[in-house]
Amino acid sequence: MTPTPALFRSFLLLAAALATGPLAADDRDDRIPEEAREAVATVDRFLAALAAGELERAAADLDPELIVLEGGNAELSKEQYLSLHAKQDAEFLKTATVETGYRRARVQGDLAWVASLTEVQAEHEGKPLAIDGAESMVL
Repeated sequence: MTPTPALFRSFLLLAAALATGPLAADDRDDRIPEEAREAVATVDRFLAALAAGELERAAADLDPELIVLEGGNAELSKEQYLSLHAKQDAEFLKTATVETGYRRARVQGDLAWVASLTEVQAEHEGKPLAIDGAESMVL
């Protein structure tokens, strides 16, 4: 069974940086099986909404009991993430360029996971910033 937003039990985000943008078709072949593509599309939809600063749209697929773990900190609910960290993520992503490289996804029962590696180019205090990111999302 492919997870749908109504079936999301949890949505964990372990990120050094958030990824945006679709995956190249050749990267989908062996790492993204057909049954996991809906989960990947959900992750991409969330990240695109976040990058656009559309927090209501980004929130649509988040589970109320979401847990976000990043940089030694944690938000322990959807409400907490949206009121704090999501705004910072969206602000950062406004001017960042994010390239998704390696990505892998799987579905097991009504859970799915999506793991991505990213390269982020941004500016911080007028200086160029390059970040190698890694994230895992469990839906």
